[in-house]
Amino acid sequence: MSRVQRVIGPVALVCFALLAILVALAYGGGASAPALLDPGPVVRWGLPVANLFVNLSAAGMIGALVMACFVLSPQRPEYDRALDVAAASAAVMTVASAITGILTYLDVTGSKLSLDQQFSDGISQFVTQIAVGQVWLSITLIAAATTVLCFAVRNHTAVVFVTILSLCTLVPMALSGHAAGTAGHDQAITSLGLHIVFAAIWIGGLVTIVLIRKTLDRERLVVVLERFSTLAIVCFVVVAFSGIVNAGLRIGTLRNLLTAYGVLVLVKVLALVVLGVFGMFWRRYMVDRLRRRGARGPFWWLVVAELSFMGIASGVAAALARTATPIAQVPASQPTPAEVLTGEPLPPPVSLAGYLFGVNVDPLWLIGCCFAIFFYIAGVVRLRRRGDRWPVGRTITWVAGILALLWVTNGGINVYEKYLFSSHMLAHMLLTMAVPVLLVPGAPVTLALRAIKRRTDGSRGGREWILLVVHSRAAAFLTHPLTAAVLFAGSLWAFYYSPLFSWATTDHIGHEWMIIHFLITGYLFVQSLIGIDPVPYRFPYPLRLVLLLGTMAFHAFFGLSIITTNSLFLADWFGAMGRTWGGTPLQDQQLAGGIAWSIGEIPTVALAIAVAVQWSRSDARESTRRDRQADRTGDAELVAYNAMLQRMASADGDGTGDPPANRRRDAAKEPQP
Repeated sequence: MSRVQRVIGPVALVCFALLAILVALAYGGGASAPALLDPGPVVRWGLPVANLFVNLSAAGMIGALVMACFVLSPQRPEYDRALDVAAASAAVMTVASAITGILTYLDVTGSKLSLDQQFSDGISQFVTQIAVGQVWLSITLIAAATTVLCFAVRNHTAVVFVTILSLCTLVPMALSGHAAGTAGHDQAITSLGLHIVFAAIWIGGLVTIVLIRKTLDRERLVVVLERFSTLAIVCFVVVAFSGIVNAGLRIGTLRNLLTAYGVLVLVKVLALVVLGVFGMFWRRYMVDRLRRRGARGPFWWLVVAELSFMGIASGVAAALARTATPIAQVPASQPTPAEVLTGEPLPPPVSLAGYLFGVNVDPLWLIGCCFAIFFYIAGVVRLRRRGDRWPVGRTITWVAGILALLWVTNGGINVYEKYLFSSHMLAHMLLTMAVPVLLVPGAPVTLALRAIKRRTDGSRGGREWILLVVHSRAAAFLTHPLTAAVLFAGSLWAFYYSPLFSWATTDHIGHEWMIIHFLITGYLFVQSLIGIDPVPYRFPYPLRLVLLLGTMAFHAFFGLSIITTNSLFLADWFGAMGRTWGGTPLQDQQLAGGIAWSIGEIPTVALAIAVAVQWSRSDARESTRRDRQADRTGDAELVAYNAMLQRMASADGDGTGDPPANRRRDAAKEPQP
């Protein structure tokens, strides 16, 4: 690969992105002068361009860090070079986000750029007291911290935490990307977050390969490209899915595709389709050709073309953020109490059919559950192809557990969860008690360790990271039965009797955290009782039953405490919805307590039966093992034991059982003849 080709790829990405955003802004009217507070053409055109550079630099930063974590080897120069790419990208992002923050201030206030004290005071107030200003301040600070850490941190494990920090720069973007209080707010936040995260990994990963190409020989380049190709397929699926969800919320109907916003969406979709074709061509033809013939010119020109289309998609995406949508992104003029609190109208009156067949999509858990089933089945298929067995029952329980999780997070429970405390509690109990009972017997860790290929080049793939986590001190502490029981039962009180409950109910990020938290704590507890996956320590079976019964008693007491409480939890939320159907908020709260008290009975019985069955099978296996050992050794242990008894009897002399020392003493006392 020539120096020109190494440079022209990133240059093509930036140039096509700039060309696309300028054309899209002109076509969609994203840079048109507003009727009031016109900040001037420099701000109107400069702000989306600055935002574009934020997006591209974020992609370079995150993509390079992900490649360092999952693709590249710390034992080779490629790893340090990728971290240098991440550091440089983070530095560019720091500057670009600071400029974007200033231009956003000028755009919002209609002020003119100056160096006087009034302007300085206005900027200071904007970034410390106004939400959109705080967003850009936080992005700038996180990007600056990431820049320093990318230079300072080279430890492979520590780089994972730097990667997590870099992803935090995208959270404020997702939260501010859709108007609060408008329909589909939660879905828009989640889909936009997924979209920008996986687009960043996809674009940044390819740019990183181009920039570190000098450190890769032909054989190593093939390995890196194969790993990146797998990562790119996942990114393509997530970007396509999240883009469809997000566009659907903003476009609404097919007729709106003929609007300026709709046409730009179609252009972006076309670019995405072309990128999908590139990815398929890469995986099926070009990597194999590269393995046989080496990295010749046509291959790298194909990479340049792919980066060009990525630039087009990025530029159009940045322009869409400034283009008016066919569906107005403003709150209702006379909102109901429920719309004021949640941004959504009240659902239909609660019913069994509503719970069973209602749908309220959460894109994060929808795509996550689909991947969980796909990769599990793919692992089972890989084992069977190489002649290994995997119990069908484990596959059935895993798929059933994921489907139950999908229903809880995307079905009727999620329809009513914001409005009814009882629905919230039902979701909580199913997540922490019912779903893990199905997931744990699936033994996903054992399957992953057997199915994922082992790496020998010093890099870490899925298998290596799982092994590192399983053998870590943190995992040993969290998987200990006592720790798991304390987290399982104690988090109930810590959650509902603290501000965490309000955060998880009123904030979408808090809601997603709640799902993850209760799913993990429930999984750890069930794993300590009936788990198959490897853990450092397990209680004996009798203690497992004692732990189960004690924890469930504590759980039932928590439910009774809610039933007997006369004051409302989150009265300014559940008590202010303005519902005209269903029970009163206090009655609904008592129902929630009844759910917490009673719903654990079936999972508890199931767990107790499972522990008893495992105990019985363990005893049977131990008896079988001893019988086989006796057959192999001729019952040597029993023969040796009997021989020991005979030697002890012989040592007694006359068989009376009186010790020889006592007999000698008695003989000395007898009169001598």
